[in-house]
Amino acid sequence: MNKINWCLEQKKGIELVEPNDNLCKKYFDEAEQTLQLIENDDKWELIKAYYASYHALYALLMKAGVKCEIHDCTIELMKSIEAFDNEDYIFLSKLKDKRIQAQYYLKQVVLDNLLEVKKFIFKCQEISEELNIEELRGKIEK
Repeated sequence: MNKINWCLEQKKGIELVEPNDNLCKKYFDEAEQTLQLIENDDKWELIKAYYASYHALYALLMKAGVKCEIHDCTIELMKSIEAFDNEDYIFLSKLKDKRIQAQYYLKQVVLDNLLEVKKFIFKCQEISEELNIEELRGKIEK
């Protein structure tokens, strides 16, 4: 929770806003559209895979009215959603790190497994159906 507390204090960190099903749907649509654009295994495919996954996670946060513009903080919030496990957290964290290596340091990093990206997005969609908004917001407010 120390990282969450730090994120709450940052200017573009975690902020509780009105829950928004419309933005939730739009972020899931964005995740699916981005996923459909992935064809090869070059750096842009890795970048698209990360953003498809990130948008699926962000859709859940929008549904709960949790706004956050710092990617590390957004990913840290996965720990507050019981349906995610440590493997999900590691998956998205590693994908983010690979995206940074490819995008900012021009490393030759490729997308290892598109199926894992699809599974993550599908899992986010499933979680959305049963997300306990009050519980998530309560964890953040503490």
